[in-house]
Amino acid sequence: IEQPTFPKITEMCVKMIRRVNDEEGIKKLVNETFQKLWFTPTPHHDKEAMTRKILNITDVVAACRDTGYDWFEQLLQNLLKSEEDASYKPVKKACTQLVDNLVEHILKYEESLSDSDNKGVNSGRLVACITTLFLFSKIRPQLMVKHAMTMQPYLTTKCSTQNDFMVICNVAKILELVVPLMEHPSETFLATIEEDLMKLIIKYGMTVVQHCVSCLGAVVNKVTQNYKFVWACFNRYYGALSKLKSQHQEDPNSTILTANKPALLRSLFTVGALCRHFDFDQEDFKGNSKVNIKDKVLELLMYFTKHSDEEVQTKAIIGLGFAFIQHPSLMFEQEVKTLYNSILSDKNCSVNLKIQVLKNLQTYLQEEDTRMQQADRDWKKVAKQEDLKEMGDISSGMSSSIMQLYLKQVLEAFFHTQSSVRHFALNVIALTLNQGLIHPVQCVPYLIAMGTDPEPSMRNKADQQLVEIDKKYAGFIHMKAVAGMKMSYQVQQAINNCPQDPVRGFRHDESSNALCSHLYSMIRGNRQHRRAFLISLLNLFDDTSKTEVNMLLYIADNLACFPYQTQEEPLFIMHHIDITLSVSGSNLLQSFKETKKKERKPSSDEETESDSNSGSGSESEEEASKPRRLRKRVDSDSDSDEENDINAVMKCLPENSAPLIEFANVSQGILLLLMLKQHLKNLCGFSDSKIQKYSPSESAKVYDKAINRKTGVHFHPKQTLDFLRSDMANSKITEEVKRSIVKQYLDFKLLMEHLDPDEEEEDGEVSASTNARNKAITSLLGGGSPKNNAAETEDDESDGEDRGGGTSGVRRR
Repeated sequence: IEQPTFPKITEMCVKMIRRVNDEEGIKKLVNETFQKLWFTPTPHHDKEAMTRKILNITDVVAACRDTGYDWFEQLLQNLLKSEEDASYKPVKKACTQLVDNLVEHILKYEESLSDSDNKGVNSGRLVACITTLFLFSKIRPQLMVKHAMTMQPYLTTKCSTQNDFMVICNVAKILELVVPLMEHPSETFLATIEEDLMKLIIKYGMTVVQHCVSCLGAVVNKVTQNYKFVWACFNRYYGALSKLKSQHQEDPNSTILTANKPALLRSLFTVGALCRHFDFDQEDFKGNSKVNIKDKVLELLMYFTKHSDEEVQTKAIIGLGFAFIQHPSLMFEQEVKTLYNSILSDKNCSVNLKIQVLKNLQTYLQEEDTRMQQADRDWKKVAKQEDLKEMGDISSGMSSSIMQLYLKQVLEAFFHTQSSVRHFALNVIALTLNQGLIHPVQCVPYLIAMGTDPEPSMRNKADQQLVEIDKKYAGFIHMKAVAGMKMSYQVQQAINNCPQDPVRGFRHDESSNALCSHLYSMIRGNRQHRRAFLISLLNLFDDTSKTEVNMLLYIADNLACFPYQTQEEPLFIMHHIDITLSVSGSNLLQSFKETKKKERKPSSDEETESDSNSGSGSESEEEASKPRRLRKRVDSDSDSDEENDINAVMKCLPENSAPLIEFANVSQGILLLLMLKQHLKNLCGFSDSKIQKYSPSESAKVYDKAINRKTGVHFHPKQTLDFLRSDMANSKITEEVKRSIVKQYLDFKLLMEHLDPDEEEEDGEVSASTNARNKAITSLLGGGSPKNNAAETEDDESDGEDRGGGTSGVRRR
């Protein structure tokens, strides 16, 4: 009929209108733009301008078919609310014009559908127009009251395409909102609607049944009170279910259920849908009967949740979810609790069943939210007569109790490989928090964990929840930050598709952002909270904390890639790395030496040989006590000397290789800290002198300068990655592996001897100690990676002091 509007305009409108919930300035701009574009009255004679406007709106609605229409509702509510108290209401007038013209366009498209050439285009336009009318009806159903009789015939649309089904569903949704507002509608009109809806319920699939039962609920409950009509329909499906249950109980292997599977699935769904919108325990339905219908329905649906066919189970759970919306108290029944919690917590349970249980909880919370909002609106209208707020509070008390029952299992669903399970779990938690049904602190670690999800939409939703909690309850995020980091590692483990690859703590893209960067950015503003958080993370690397190596790698990745802004942040970390190294390194060496003595005493020959060797693990007390300058110059050791050292320690090793593996395992924490310090040093361009001069007690202003980040500096702790990939902790130890661990032990020993220069050493001897330290670090970190292991850095602030790669100034402090 009309030429479609220019696609570019539609695209621009879609981009703009999605910002309707943005910050105040942008929100105001969006509202003003669309008020001028769409919601300003059009002169009656200018039909062309009105057609352009209708096409533009429906094009935008059609373009947002897959992403949802929240923006339209928000925009319309904003504009109508802004003129509530005004005497002249242009938006309201424009809406009336738009609705009237949309109905005219629908009639035009309907006439043109007989033209086979344009059938597809016009069918799409018809759907867009009816969808737009539904969106208007949601916000201002009064606008559609005079058009209700025009819309009713569309319920009889013959369905052959997806668009036909969408027409029926949207018309049913419009009539559901509009018919209860009609003054004295004709009985013929109402009876026709009831019959049309019933035919659709009997004939078509789930989506149509759902919307038609919902519409029938509004028409019968609020207008016609034609309960017998609905009761007959309910008994038809309830009777079919009872019969199938009896036959299955008599003979579980009977083929009757398989033959009647379509009827069984339809009955399970329809009985649930009817129970959602009608309370069949009312006398209007069951008369004087003493039978408790809701309990009978529960028993019937629960029976089929134990069926062997997953499709039957799913439909039974859908039916239960519907019934619980009408009767939430049923969710407290022990068998329901057992069913829901076992499905959510069982790792081997079907993904479809998990998702359906989460969907049930989501739908229940959404319905409760709608009820509460409606009760709030009603209360505002009649606040002077009675306190309806109290009714809302009773309802929210029920929701809160229900969510307490299922909260833990819903939160645990975050640790699932399938993103769809995590998606619905997050929706349920977001609704629960938004309605204030639980104490938010228990959700904080889980939300921090979900903030590391690979899907941006889920990350953003989890991060937004954290921001909201932080606004209301200062300190909650900091309180649970470390627990959240640990939990985020567990989520990443669950998501990890390649178990042989270690879990990493940054995003594998050009930016290499830390997975927990949003958490750090929330904490970093408070100096006290930030420092406590960083120290808690570094304490996990302590040899006594027994943290799993892959988790240490994950935390080191995050520490390497956090969005640091001032010099104080990485300097504080490096300062505490030095302290941890001096303590944990000594403990590690001591425990290794003690294990050798305890496990196996060397023979006298071995003892003599090892004692004569200053580099060996059994260095004599006399040798160890000599001043450092009198010992053998370490930096001049030849390869053969190093080989002798390794051989000497190898002879002292116990037959049981467990202590060796333990040493290799525990040493990963120290290796990661060494690597992390080197990385931060290279990333920020710090000299050793700057690191050594740093003191955490200095005024914050001293180190408040912005960081000048170097590009192309990546964190790649090769030693730890090799350790995890080779699964050394669980594999059989070979002679070659033993030698490499012994070499690592000797390098550690060398490093601990030269943690920092001895101030009393003679001139020229400082470089020997520094070189020894650099040699040990390069050897420990795998060497050959200048980006990570470079001992030299270019630093404008360097004042010519020691530039070694070591742990400066530990003993001084």
